[in-house]
Amino acid sequence: MEKNKELLFSAINVNDAVTKSKYDNIYGCRHSLPDGIMRATDFLISGKIVVICGYGDVGKGCASSMKGLGARVYVTEVDPICAIQAVMEGFNVVTLEEIVEKGDFFITCTGNINIIKLEHIFKMKNNAVVGNIGHFDDEIQINELYNYEGIHIENVKPQVDRVTLPNGNKIIVLARGRLLNLGCATGHPAFVMSFSFCNQLFAQLDLWKYKNTGKYEKNVYLLPKELDEKVAFYHLKKLNASLTRLDDNQCEFLGVSKDGPYKCSNYRY
Repeated sequence: MEKNKELLFSAINVNDAVTKSKYDNIYGCRHSLPDGIMRATDFLISGKIVVICGYGDVGKGCASSMKGLGARVYVTEVDPICAIQAVMEGFNVVTLEEIVEKGDFFITCTGNINIIKLEHIFKMKNNAVVGNIGHFDDEIQINELYNYEGIHIENVKPQVDRVTLPNGNKIIVLARGRLLNLGCATGHPAFVMSFSFCNQLFAQLDLWKYKNTGKYEKNVYLLPKELDEKVAFYHLKKLNASLTRLDDNQCEFLGVSKDGPYKCSNYRY
């Protein structure tokens, strides 16, 4: 809308705020992915092969949680920067075609469509688990699978389907390809979501505070760095964390204020 000059008002993009993407996406998914899998399946994760499709912020949290539970984690990626990050964290980066016959769990978290296709599903081993935590129900070709002639769908319990394939193998589909951490569990903890909601609140307050001042025009802006830092600051006390304060000489040397912001706008956390 901004590009087409159709945006009628100022807007702030909170989804790309540091205290959203690095907290909600990473730490929220690190908590809620294993919660959803274990509630749905009661399967042991330790020692199993888990395939994480996508290594963005969501994928990073998912891979970390699976590694922490003792899984052998494989990552698929299209972005060489994300791929090298995964390798440097000790994960195997492969194509889905290389690992599809070996994986025990397949988790999509790319934000794209048709990541796991029918051709992949038909090659999976018996009792492989397929789920999505990245986007809507189009990361996995669920509609194509459920409408494929010759398969049998058994609803084992709410949000858990066992699908018998034409070759006799069965796969377990979580939440019918929708967000499994919400369908099979209760999503992210409230404390993590507090970061995201505070971002929204501070963004609205800032838009209201500076309306008609010219600070915000009919464009989409990133959340100002000082507000991003404020969100983090207000959550530190709950975790019994104490911030170090810069002295005057240190502030002068760095060229920052004692009260922030402490980083430039393009700093990569």
